[in-house]
Amino acid sequence: MNKKITIILICQILTGSFLSAQKDTPPSQAEIMNALKDGTNYITRILLDENGKSRCDYDMLNGKWQDYEPAWHTGQLIYALTESYRLYPDPVTLETAVKAGDWWTGLQIQDNPKLNGMMMAIHGAGVEYIVFSTVSDGTAGLFRLHELTGNKKFADVPIQSAGWMLDNMYDEKNGVCYDMADVVTGEILMDNSPFWPDKQDQELYDVARPNTEGSLFLDVYNYTGKEEFREAFINLCNTLVVTQGPEGLWMDFTPNEKEDGSFHPRYNLWNAESLLDCYGLTGDRKYLEAAVSTAKQYADVQKKDGTIYYRNYIDGKPEDRGSICGSAVSFAGIIWIRIIELGEGDEFRKNVHSSARWIVNNRFANDHPDPNLAGAFLNSRTRVKNGTARFVNRDVGTAFGIRFLAKYNDFINGE
Repeated sequence: MNKKITIILICQILTGSFLSAQKDTPPSQAEIMNALKDGTNYITRILLDENGKSRCDYDMLNGKWQDYEPAWHTGQLIYALTESYRLYPDPVTLETAVKAGDWWTGLQIQDNPKLNGMMMAIHGAGVEYIVFSTVSDGTAGLFRLHELTGNKKFADVPIQSAGWMLDNMYDEKNGVCYDMADVVTGEILMDNSPFWPDKQDQELYDVARPNTEGSLFLDVYNYTGKEEFREAFINLCNTLVVTQGPEGLWMDFTPNEKEDGSFHPRYNLWNAESLLDCYGLTGDRKYLEAAVSTAKQYADVQKKDGTIYYRNYIDGKPEDRGSICGSAVSFAGIIWIRIIELGEGDEFRKNVHSSARWIVNNRFANDHPDPNLAGAFLNSRTRVKNGTARFVNRDVGTAFGIRFLAKYNDFINGE
């Protein structure tokens, strides 16, 4: 990538001037579909490699892709492609999703008696363990791919993995699932977590969470009718209800940062998504009310132009504007729409439309000089370590952007 172009791009994003001027009007049907098609094309051409695996994070300084939790990222792209195909059934979209599904299911462990049935879903980035949420939140797209293709393995493999996790990582008494398993021995980390390398004395919530991201146990129940998965899912969602703070977040759990009061841009939304799923399963309003509380917090941090930054604080401290989280703009929009569809949260409508306009406006042009960015949805992450900057655009901006646009299209056409 031309160095001059890179420097200009970085300055624009860091100053906020990259963000397109927002219009008061929601995007048109044509704008929505054009953005959806462009993003889908970007996934099929660039984001998924020749094996069907996500390329993950694109470092705009050195022009290289870097793996980060590839099983999770690939699962998110599969989910996006199934949603795109639902609205615009291009055969290439489905073929690409199937290829990615083949790669994902190919991670299943079949030669280790301690782990057979589980996925070799290593987190990476210094955490060389199988992580529960890397598997669970990577499965939602697989079940939807099964619905589209009728290929049983796209449901069977996640179900088998869920069975292993239920047997080995689920703590019924405490209503949590342990985060990590050793890739060789299958040993569950119950006393310490690599997420906290500098923390000497670690407690339960340092090594375990409700881990409902992706609602895997609910999907398994819906496909198999096995009550143990339904009971476990409800139990975990009950933990979400009782551990939620007054601000609508879960500050006791990583990747939120309780010490400095900052919260992750998507983690709490995944919890809210599973709570909405649990409300649909049980009809108990406590789950809906907890999800609404989260939705209100994200409405508060969304800027008038639709922007949500990566790091926000519960004490009102100004957000860190170094990273712009397009995936949070989209994911929050999905949650707001779901709540409105349930007859609640009419005040979120303005946020939904702001998200839609933001997502449509803030995409890399199809003729961008760097082909690795041409057609991408914006999701920047800036870090500086030991005097060296790392400036990436992440695939999740496109994955969640497509999911949101598909949901938004349903929403506006159903009003």
